[in-house]
Amino acid sequence: LAQHGAEEQQLLTNLKERMTSYSPKLVKVHTVPALSREPTNPRSKTRTKYLKELCKQLIAATNHQVLGSLRSQEGGNEELEGLFSELAHHMALGRERGKAFCGRRDLLDSICQSISQNDNRTHPPLIIHGMPGSGKATLLCQLCERVPAVLGQETVVALRLLGTSQLSSTPHNLLRNICLQVCPALGLPSPGAQVAKGNDGTSVLFFHNLLLSVSRSSTRSLVLILGSVEQLDYLDGAHRLHWLPKSCPPKVHIIVSTLAAANHGPLQTLREAIPEPEAYFEVEPLSSEQVVEMLTMLMVLARRRLTPAQQDLFQHSFPEGGHPLLLELAFNEAKRWASYTLPSELAIATTVSEAMHSLCERLEKLHGPLLVSHTLGYLACSRNGLSEAELKDILSLDDGVLSEIYQHQPPPSKSILRLPPLVWAQLRRDIGECLQERRADSFVLLTLAHRQFAAVVQGRYLSGPESTKRHLLLADFFRGTWSWGMKKPAVLPTLSKPLNADRKVAPQPLWFSDTVTNKRKLNELPFHLLSSGQMEALKQDVLGNMSWFTCRILATGAASLADDFTLCIKHTSCPEMRLVRDTLLLLKPTIDSLQGGASVIYTEVLARLHSFVPSYPDLIGLLCQQCVSWFSACPHPVLIPLCGFLQPPAGPLRTTLTGFLKGVTVLELCADRMVLVGGSQDGSLMVWNMKDIEVMHFLTGHSAEVRCVRMFGKGTRAVSAAMDGTLCLWNLNSGREEFSIKDAHSGEQHLCQLHVDEKNRIVYSTSGSKVNAWHLDTAALAFQISGDVWLCTAVFVPRMVVMTVSEGGGLSLWDSSTGELRFKHQLSGLQEEAPMCSVLLQKQGRMVVGFSRGSLSMVLLEKLPMEVHFVVLSEDETLLAAGFGQHVRVFLAGSKGFHRFLAADLEHQGLVQAAAISSDNTTIVTGCQSEAIWVWSLSEQGLLTDTLGGTETPVTLLALCGSMLVSASPSAPCLQVWDLTYNCTHKTVPPSVACIDRPALSHNGNYIYFPQAGNSHKIIIWDSVGGVESDTLDASAPVRCLEVAEERRLLFAGLASGALLVFPLDSQQQDVVCIPPPESRKPINHMALSRQEEQLAVAYSDLVLVLDLSPGEPCPVLDGPVYTFYTQLPAAVISSVALLAQYRVLYGMTSGELFLYDCPQAKVSPLEAHRSKVTCLETSHRERWALSGSEDSQQCLWDLELCHGKLQYGADNHRTT
Repeated sequence: LAQHGAEEQQLLTNLKERMTSYSPKLVKVHTVPALSREPTNPRSKTRTKYLKELCKQLIAATNHQVLGSLRSQEGGNEELEGLFSELAHHMALGRERGKAFCGRRDLLDSICQSISQNDNRTHPPLIIHGMPGSGKATLLCQLCERVPAVLGQETVVALRLLGTSQLSSTPHNLLRNICLQVCPALGLPSPGAQVAKGNDGTSVLFFHNLLLSVSRSSTRSLVLILGSVEQLDYLDGAHRLHWLPKSCPPKVHIIVSTLAAANHGPLQTLREAIPEPEAYFEVEPLSSEQVVEMLTMLMVLARRRLTPAQQDLFQHSFPEGGHPLLLELAFNEAKRWASYTLPSELAIATTVSEAMHSLCERLEKLHGPLLVSHTLGYLACSRNGLSEAELKDILSLDDGVLSEIYQHQPPPSKSILRLPPLVWAQLRRDIGECLQERRADSFVLLTLAHRQFAAVVQGRYLSGPESTKRHLLLADFFRGTWSWGMKKPAVLPTLSKPLNADRKVAPQPLWFSDTVTNKRKLNELPFHLLSSGQMEALKQDVLGNMSWFTCRILATGAASLADDFTLCIKHTSCPEMRLVRDTLLLLKPTIDSLQGGASVIYTEVLARLHSFVPSYPDLIGLLCQQCVSWFSACPHPVLIPLCGFLQPPAGPLRTTLTGFLKGVTVLELCADRMVLVGGSQDGSLMVWNMKDIEVMHFLTGHSAEVRCVRMFGKGTRAVSAAMDGTLCLWNLNSGREEFSIKDAHSGEQHLCQLHVDEKNRIVYSTSGSKVNAWHLDTAALAFQISGDVWLCTAVFVPRMVVMTVSEGGGLSLWDSSTGELRFKHQLSGLQEEAPMCSVLLQKQGRMVVGFSRGSLSMVLLEKLPMEVHFVVLSEDETLLAAGFGQHVRVFLAGSKGFHRFLAADLEHQGLVQAAAISSDNTTIVTGCQSEAIWVWSLSEQGLLTDTLGGTETPVTLLALCGSMLVSASPSAPCLQVWDLTYNCTHKTVPPSVACIDRPALSHNGNYIYFPQAGNSHKIIIWDSVGGVESDTLDASAPVRCLEVAEERRLLFAGLASGALLVFPLDSQQQDVVCIPPPESRKPINHMALSRQEEQLAVAYSDLVLVLDLSPGEPCPVLDGPVYTFYTQLPAAVISSVALLAQYRVLYGMTSGELFLYDCPQAKVSPLEAHRSKVTCLETSHRERWALSGSEDSQQCLWDLELCHGKLQYGADNHRTT
């Protein structure tokens, strides 16, 4: 300081004071008088001591600040913090890019005018397109500032420059983040947990519904500006733009930008979906006048001036104008010119590629070719970019770069070898705006800013083996090969022998703490191992490592891990990788819906891959072995899979289609075009292309449950009706709503039906007492038919007739063009019955109607024994199937009508709810309440050929096309896609137990007993150790329930006839004891043994018998009944029972009631009721506690001494059994 004047000293003093006053808690002031005596001696002990203390204090202060920040974040809302970080990123980026706006004011005014005109009407999104570097992003940033002046200052504007952050790179993250911003800004409910942890579909549906809510309820406008949709991750199918609404409701505006590519890209997709020319705005090159304007603006921003001669040279280089990117690059070179440089010595690039190459040449001259080529190469090779700290670590591992830097002088230390910090700081400054920041994996990363720059770097520095070398070193870095003090040798020009030094690079563990994962390693390492060809390391560290599996799934989801396998499959033909990838896709819905930890992942993987271990020991065998080891070492109670009982990859279950927020209510499949439409209880519809099994469109227009949907026009259009009384017509090519009609049926609870007359361009909607006919082209009402409450309707196009059937069998025929009544008739014998379902036979001009008491009208066959639930027709109208109770009866069309096709009905162990017949009439598939799908061969007289389990909910909807089957249920927000021609060797073991709620087990679980599927007169004995069927027991009637006395070696079978069979398990012959039924001969609903196996409780619909079990030969003897009691609930029957000591019986009802009955005292104690049928009961070992489960997924823990509930919890969409 003594060498400088008083003015300099004062300036320095003022700077110190400003720094300390700005942040007094963070800035420490050090006064070191002794240091000034020998300031130039680096070996001074005083200096060394001072530096060591300073470093210690710096480290301690930094640690204190970091730990304090982490403590302050504990208990905070991580999602909101991510939102604020994302908003700050895009706002800062928008301000920076908006500075360079020049010209284009006419284009900006046109866009603003279009936004203003569309504010009060439905309109398409606006698409901004142009060539690379044309300034689309700058235009959008300027538009973001102009919109409030156009629509009002209260307008909510959301800007996202796509691809510049991880949360703006996939549709799911993008839309969820936008919803988190918009909902609180407009006072709307925020996305729930289902959207947060769900998939792309749930976030898209919530986003679409949010836009409708904004339009209906808000007085403020919403403007969403999305730049560069082509930058979205292609692995998510984002380029198909199924997530983007093709029309915006009033008060909602969406503006997107994309490249004007000649090939098939987002712009072509948008033109096919949005044909209106007024929705498109092209960003053209700047004119020569605008070039002058932009040059002037850039000079002002840079605080530079060019000489008149230099300015003329610059302008004359672009006589016809150009794109802003090229002008910015040219100006970045021009601003380095000295005023004395002659114009003849200056050169300006006339293309973007030329400018990029010129930049690289200048950087190489300033910093060395190796440093520049390797630095840019690492950035280009990275998956998401690199942070500055990572890049400095990676360059410190690069021996070539270090040799270039230390070619004239040795490194300062022989134990530590690092890249000098100043070298990177200078290079970073000179690269300038060709690098941009991108937020990903909770880091701020650096990436190449322009596509053209990335292409130049790729061609200039990454040709041949150079790319592999970059990936090899990146893989070493993210594996942590040279961390934790591991020394790496280097040969430097200034040293005579190799230097073995510590590079001091950051370690790379999978977990930084119990809750913080290393997302950088998770996202980067697989990509670099694959790109560098290190397949064995890839299998060892990633693909065959269950620790990696668990960390990756918990941190970023199962889909991201599946994407890693997809990348590997593209580069190698390994069937094991495909099987593991398919396993991840199968377990994804479970992981998304459950809040389980690592145990769920290990269970899913082992239970799905167990059967593949003998065939694929290298990868799958290794994974399963790790799962077994993890279970063995797990300190918590876990259920360990002993065999592959979940649906395996390459098995019948191909995939699970998710996306709905609530259960599925309707399915419609067009076999010609392979298009599937599904409707949900949340009012939304989804359209899938079933050839590739990918989402085509999300359709939102209804606000209540979708009741019916019909496709026509060979699968190009669809009409849907919902409980809110709306009727919507959809274009399935574009995904746009053509019109929406407020029908007159709002609130009707009757069956909703739709019929489309394509020839006459009429759609008929029926619900309750009205039939409305609407013109497809104009949405005008053609006519309305009013009268009785019609439960079944059909339209016969050739005869121009509308047929309706009302309660009591009233048949009416109406003119389908005018709505006039032609004929009315009362069907005989149906006065006390109501229509329940119907099917139309267009070829015969007839309608088959199923009634509540089993009648099938207009069919020549006998009366069915109970209510008809459904009737389905084959494609050629030669086969008819009717479902009633637990049976399906199949009929064949003849000259005089239909007659029975199969000698016996198809028997199920549960209420049959759906059926579908194959196009070749050889197979019928049925779904029932027992959560399984049954496949029957019609060519083999109704032989049950397969049972598909694992649906987890009752199957109520089926759609069959060839060998592809789609199943759904209102109880689950997903659809399952099955392949009926799968390889049977991949079938689950043991077979699906679809016909009983709880199988019986004996011999410590080594044997399982359950009724045979399709023939419940037989009991299968399954050897769970050998994985084979051991034996079969015959019963005289269908088996309803089973119970095993483990100590006494007895199997009890309750029959539908009311009889009780007792089988000795150790007897070589079928020595069966039969206990006859009571006089009522009602079926046995449930049985329960006491824990000491001394009593047996047998429950009928309203009767419970308690019998004593005493020793006897050849088997124990049942005495009694000792006690008998009846329930007092006539509207409900017993569904589950448990037997306690001292003849106490705990029983649950189908209505949800729960009771504890003391038989000796004839005293009943009610417990708090469930909301639905009690499905299971279990008691603790000392019988102090009891656990009950019900159909609504609720489980309750009870204190039986106090008859009081202690705990209640549930599991979504899973019935407790």
